[in-house]
Amino acid sequence: MIKNYLKIAWRNIINNKAYSAINILGLAAGMAVALLIALWVANEYSYDKFLPDTDRLYQVRRNFNSNGETLTFSSTSLKLADALRNNFPEIEYVAETDGIGSHGLMVDNKKLFLNGPQVGSDFLKMLKYPMLRGNAGNALNDPFSIVLTRATAIALFGNVNVINKVVKIDNAYNVKVTAVLDDIPSNSSLQFKYLLPFSFLEQTQREGMKGAHGSFGNNGYNIFVKLKPGISYTQLAPKIKNMEKGEDNINAKNSDVIMQPMPDWHLYSDYKNGVASGGFIEYVRIFSIIGILVLLIACVNFINLTTARSEKRAREVGIRKAIGSQRKHLIFQFLTESALITFISFLCSVMFVQIALSPFNALTGTAISIPFQSISFWLIALGCVLFTALIAGSKPAFYLSSFNPVKVLKGTIQIGRSASYSRKILVVMQFSCSIALIISTVVIYRQIQFAKNRPAGYSINRLLTTNSNADLNKNFQALRNELQQSGIVQSITSASSPATDIYWHNNIDHWPGKFAGETVEMGIVLITNDYFKTLGMRFDQGRNYTGVASDTLNLIFNEAAIKRLRLKNPISQIINYNGRNIKIIGVVKDALMISPFAKADPTMFVYSANTQDNIIYRLASNVNPHDAIDKLNQIFAKYSPAYPFTYRFVDDDYNRKFSQEVLVGKLSGIFACLAILISCLGLFGLAAYIAEQRTKEIGVRKILGASVSQLWFLLSKDFVLLVIISCIIASPVALYFLQNWLQKYDYRVSIGPGVFLTSAVAAIIITLITISFQAIKAAIANPVKSLRSE
Repeated sequence: MIKNYLKIAWRNIINNKAYSAINILGLAAGMAVALLIALWVANEYSYDKFLPDTDRLYQVRRNFNSNGETLTFSSTSLKLADALRNNFPEIEYVAETDGIGSHGLMVDNKKLFLNGPQVGSDFLKMLKYPMLRGNAGNALNDPFSIVLTRATAIALFGNVNVINKVVKIDNAYNVKVTAVLDDIPSNSSLQFKYLLPFSFLEQTQREGMKGAHGSFGNNGYNIFVKLKPGISYTQLAPKIKNMEKGEDNINAKNSDVIMQPMPDWHLYSDYKNGVASGGFIEYVRIFSIIGILVLLIACVNFINLTTARSEKRAREVGIRKAIGSQRKHLIFQFLTESALITFISFLCSVMFVQIALSPFNALTGTAISIPFQSISFWLIALGCVLFTALIAGSKPAFYLSSFNPVKVLKGTIQIGRSASYSRKILVVMQFSCSIALIISTVVIYRQIQFAKNRPAGYSINRLLTTNSNADLNKNFQALRNELQQSGIVQSITSASSPATDIYWHNNIDHWPGKFAGETVEMGIVLITNDYFKTLGMRFDQGRNYTGVASDTLNLIFNEAAIKRLRLKNPISQIINYNGRNIKIIGVVKDALMISPFAKADPTMFVYSANTQDNIIYRLASNVNPHDAIDKLNQIFAKYSPAYPFTYRFVDDDYNRKFSQEVLVGKLSGIFACLAILISCLGLFGLAAYIAEQRTKEIGVRKILGASVSQLWFLLSKDFVLLVIISCIIASPVALYFLQNWLQKYDYRVSIGPGVFLTSAVAAIIITLITISFQAIKAAIANPVKSLRSE
């Protein structure tokens, strides 16, 4: 029986090639979008899942009460790490880190400058990254040891056993390789090329680390913990919450200690009122919905085209019922046909996805692949194919099997009339989804452009950043002089943060007009001479630093900081910072150093006579950047021979701040185009069917004098009306969701009627282009051929 059903289904596909192709292509496109999004979503949810015991791994965070507003920070203190390690038996391991820093690694003539943190000795015991050589239990015990990833080991030593081999760090210290990790997967929240023991930092920077363990207020480190088996965070949370409040420190007194579970690190990075409320999970949900909608649009196409051509199958159904076929047999037959078409569509969709994966991975920065070897993938895929077949084929199956055989064979039943209204509803539904996607794409694009056109507060063109090192710090003045004398560089400075970020925040506890118990979280940037000149930042009030020793007793704020401190006449006012009374000498215009979508952070620029970690310089206007890089490489190599010359263009760093929104905009645009394409395929098929059904009517009208334009209007107006209704439905729905999405941006575009009118006009034009071919073809046909049998 099933074999017979399959034969009939295959013959129907072969005998109706055009409609079968439209059905298969539409379903395949919808399934390809759904499959691609499903693979991407699975990849986002897979972050850190390769590590064992993720349910027991946490990162320590602080909820800081800033004048009634709760701010959440991942920066914590070493004193907190010590307290967690020594006072809580519920915790199995504690590992502190200094964040992901950069060091120069040298073996013979091979020089690398790579990212890697300094981590506590228990780091590899709790975070069990796949280890190729060595022992996680003691790999980080020696202060002068190093753990390499496989790629770093090969880059430094080649394909040999590297255990106990020596690497020179920062051209100053020799460290011994104690272990080799497999390369860190792309779906790991923590990315690094090597690990150094935290004790290495304490041994090599003893002066700077003095007192680091002495206060809860010295927050500049990250802490990771692993709970003992059987211990839940709910048991531990009330015990650790107030552990900092006993210290006589405003920062500590206003801080609650919390932990974030590892499964939430990647997707729930945004905190609101001290609770993880969102992050990248929002985009995962958005695109999951888009995938379902596009697949639903494809299913609607199948339903519409199948029911529209029901007249072709009506006599078949009548004859089968007349000779004894039961309705359930007919339903099963039509569902079998639906399953066959869906299965063929699925195979095509897999091929489409395989072709699209390379550009998709390049766009999203992922390494997604179809897991052909996974049995679970095929079982899930088979389940989805059957479910899609059921969704797409159920209405046609029940509709076609419901025909009365007597009326069908007598020719008295009006085939398709009862289904026309449901077809129109389905067309409106699928075009509503497509138009909503078009509106969303336009608004996302406008939001990105709105933020990109926002004045940054400094000039990013021809501005570069190079990470400093011990050699460059020592030779900075000589480097500065030679670069300026060469004519390559217009101006040069150094700072504790790059131009597009603020690495360090601290509290201002005492200032004129302060309310009782009030404290302000302030961005801190240590700067050297010519900082504002190099970046192109302008002064609103006061003066710049002059480069003399007394400048260490002066401060420069940005406008946001002055506003936050409520200082009406800030110049010459005294601020108490770090126990010292310091005078305000200048106020600079706000600059977008963190987010181009948010308000400028209150920031304090502190003069430093010492070279900072980021060397920032602007190329001269008459210098070709490509030629300049070669000359810069030679000059930097002269003063820092043990390090490779590395640099970043500031405009690239700034543009990366839009990467998430740009990705969402591009994906939305691609999926909106595919949704429209799928909808138009169905519309094309329906237009062809309508034109075929009204062939005799068109012939009569043409003989009576109707023009081609009148006939085109006759065949097009119903479809255009449906699209207009879709626009009316889609606009408020899209407006609701887009307004919610825009709320997370302080600096956002307003949504005016132009967006909806533009999208509506675009949808109508696309519709007219789609159906005009069939409408004009029917209008110019010879009426003699359609009426010769009358």
